[in-house]
This record gives sequence, structure tokens and C-alpha cells, in this order.
Amino acid sequence: MFIVNLTYTRPMADIEALLDAHISWLDNYFDKGIFITAGRKEPRTGGVILVKDIDAKQLDTILAEDPFVAVADYSVIKVNITRTAADFNILKNI
Repeated sequence: MFIVNLTYTRPMADIEALLDAHISWLDNYFDKGIFITAGRKEPRTGGVILVKDIDAKQLDTILAEDPFVAVADYSVIKVNITRTAADFNILKNI
């Protein structure tokens, strides 16, 4: 699995202007079963997306399609989930 950490680099007005397009982009990859979960950071300085274990180059291509590339920096962390709380066992080996 991958953890994608977005950090905004532009003023909030620039973020808001791209929000609908960003949400459509998210919806597309949720519909395809690639994204697991996503949400805003608190305070609102960016967001986080959990992504299924896919080819890293494929993930780079997907992230490059996000309208937020114009307003955010991305860091990607590969994680091999080996332990979870009982309610989150589904996350193992994703």
C-alpha cells in the first residue's frame, strides 16, 4: 500500500478553485478500486490518500493527472501492512 501525503503550496483560494476537479479525479480512482481512503489534514494544509499496492510508475502517472499538481507537493511512502486492529484486517496485503 502507498500513503500519499499532499501539502498545499498555494493560497487556499487556488486550492478551492481546483477542488471540484480534484474530487472528480479522486472519484475516478475510487471507482476503479485503486484508492482506499482519502481526506483533508487538520489544520487544512493538504491531504492524505491511501492507495492499493500498484506499480509505482502507475501511481506516478495517476498522481500526475490530479489537478492539485498545480497547487500541492506530493510525498509517497510505500508501506507493507503486517499488523492491524481487528476491524482493519482488510488492509493487510492490499
